[in-house]
Amino acid sequence: MSLSILEEEADIQKYFDDFLNNCTHCSSEENKKTIIKAFHMALDAHRGMRRKSGEPYILHPLAVANIVNREIGLGVKSIVAAILHDVVEDTEVSLDEIRDAFGEKIASIIDGLTKISGVFDNKSSLQSENFRKMLITLSEDVRVILIKLADRLHNMRTLDSMPRHKQIKISGETIYLFAPLAHRLGLYAIKTELEDLSLKYRYPKVFEEISGKIKDNEDKRVQLINKFSLPIIEKLDKNNIVFEISGRPKSIYSIWNKMQIKRVSFEEIFDLSAIRIVFEPDPDIPEKTQCWNIYSLITDIYPPRPDRLRDWVSTPKANGYEALHATVMGPYGNWIEVQIRSKRMDEIAERGFAAHWKYKTLEQSESELDKWIKRIKELLEHPGEDALEFMDDFKLNLFSSEMYIFTPKGHVRTIPTGSTALDFAYEIHSEIGNKAIGAKINHNLAALNQVLHSGDQVQIITSDNQKVKRERLDYVITAKAKSSIKNALKAERKNRVEIGKSLLEEKLAELNLLPSGRVFKKLLPAYNCNSKEELYSMIGAEIVNLVDLKKILRKNTKSKWVKYWELSFGKSSKPKEDDGKKKDKDTFIAHEQINDEEPNYQLAKCCNPIPGDVVIGYRNKKSEVTIHQANCEKAVRLASREGNNVFPVTWSTHKALSYLARIHLNGYDKFGIYNNITTVISKDLNVNIRTINLHGHDGIFEGTIDLYVHNISDLNFMIMNLIKIKGMESVYRVKTVENEGAIDGRYTEPEETGSI
Repeated sequence: MSLSILEEEADIQKYFDDFLNNCTHCSSEENKKTIIKAFHMALDAHRGMRRKSGEPYILHPLAVANIVNREIGLGVKSIVAAILHDVVEDTEVSLDEIRDAFGEKIASIIDGLTKISGVFDNKSSLQSENFRKMLITLSEDVRVILIKLADRLHNMRTLDSMPRHKQIKISGETIYLFAPLAHRLGLYAIKTELEDLSLKYRYPKVFEEISGKIKDNEDKRVQLINKFSLPIIEKLDKNNIVFEISGRPKSIYSIWNKMQIKRVSFEEIFDLSAIRIVFEPDPDIPEKTQCWNIYSLITDIYPPRPDRLRDWVSTPKANGYEALHATVMGPYGNWIEVQIRSKRMDEIAERGFAAHWKYKTLEQSESELDKWIKRIKELLEHPGEDALEFMDDFKLNLFSSEMYIFTPKGHVRTIPTGSTALDFAYEIHSEIGNKAIGAKINHNLAALNQVLHSGDQVQIITSDNQKVKRERLDYVITAKAKSSIKNALKAERKNRVEIGKSLLEEKLAELNLLPSGRVFKKLLPAYNCNSKEELYSMIGAEIVNLVDLKKILRKNTKSKWVKYWELSFGKSSKPKEDDGKKKDKDTFIAHEQINDEEPNYQLAKCCNPIPGDVVIGYRNKKSEVTIHQANCEKAVRLASREGNNVFPVTWSTHKALSYLARIHLNGYDKFGIYNNITTVISKDLNVNIRTINLHGHDGIFEGTIDLYVHNISDLNFMIMNLIKIKGMESVYRVKTVENEGAIDGRYTEPEETGSI
């Protein structure tokens, strides 16, 4: 054995001895023996393996174990798992060997780490499926993710040895998922370091520029902090408060991020420094009260900025973070942020979940972090079929900051910023979300797609008759709401298909028939359906009734004598007369979509066609079909340029949905004429109005009304009734109308209401 290898092994042993001597959870001999045993297994398994930097591979798992122990504060099982975290994946050691040597729990943690090792695979679908596995593991044992974060932190600290393209890939993954995960789990120090390191390798010049400016301002910053802190120290000492005070610059990433968001230069960022006060709490006084007392003493010295007060002691963040943040005017006219925490709050803020777990026995109520992990479990009970979509939904909620919404009884719920009233309904319970038809926000009636703001009080209005509709997916942002809606749509469709199948079989039985290919060959074209399932679904949804079933099945049935005649004498070469009902083989059928089914077309906004209009279809390069009115200028232009992509269209409607149309009216501005117009539309014809824009001048009125109709016949009938109103001069349809509030101009009537 060469001298260099002997020296290398001596260095490894020294590194491990230092780790063991400084291990906070290695006091007992039994714990030390377990860790030494794990070290020797890993050392043998990784013997001869090296990292890209050239150093022995064993130093990596030891460094990860050190982070797990000293920076996160986990115990012996986690330390052992960290030392062995790569052996199953990279060496010949099996999971059964680890189970035999260290027990089921450590084997389970290592198994979880092995499963999620391929989260960032080159194939996006596989990557997303592995991401789901990672979340399942998180919901079972959060230590798996904490060790994985420690692994990623050490990889980022040693990224210099990797080629440039690998640096960009790994740092991109870090800012994409690992930094937000660290934030969610309350690991502020690790989250900050991951963000800074990610910026360093993604934008090295920007990182160097900002870090250089921070160093240039170091003396000035220290001077400012000392001058700012001195009166506070005197005041707190005078009030017999035991505390530590420290100053720190903002992280490089947070400065860069603020520069991007606010589009300002480094010099224009006013709160580059922050002061942290960590106090030893008096056990006889609530910590929250002590935080506010310190805040009061500080604002006696420096004037506060009210709009920058952040109270996370009354309502902690979802990751368990508690602190009181205030921004005050410093001695040189600078705004300075002051963070006030108890010793317990500070440990939770720095060490996150591990410290939270330590103090959990002192907190009987369920914390926001526990609730977040519980939401992950609920989400994973019914994951969507599309793993990539599942990952996007979850990532959106991972990145979101929180806001606090009050229930009618005053209870607080934490939901992501940007959530709607419908998101809040699903946050309460999936059944409430499914039955929701509206909301009262701060006692005012509002739509379900209304975006909420922190501090809103929300009451959800429900109806037992309400059914979940696909367009509701456009109203929500939370993963829980999206998952619940998709599950409800699948259940509804399955139920409709079963009901429709049963009804059809009953009707066929009355005619002494059984479902067969011959029967469906007649039924599908008669009802403009493409498959048996679609027909069953439409029957179950009562869009198709079967009163004419007997007539359809008897239609075009030829006798045996006719067949014999054709066989004997041959068919005539004369083409058959078109009965006017046969559709061209290239005709596109615009099916009226129901509930969870994706539309097979979209309506052109340039001419806003509705059922009954003479229309044509245009298929673009992505095979998406857009329906235009036949006389639409854009449609004529498309037909002249791309005739091969233009084709006839037939409507398939059963009056299940309504479509947005706009009419223009003008006439004499007589007393009561507006009331007559709305009475004819809403009461006499039972048409739903979306907007009215009528105005009078010089005895004349004119304007437009946007309303929902089933088809062109209903619209023409309504126009005929409106023109009969005394004083009405003209009523006509406007071809162009914005389709806001409806999906491709389609709309479903609201149900009757109730409330919770």
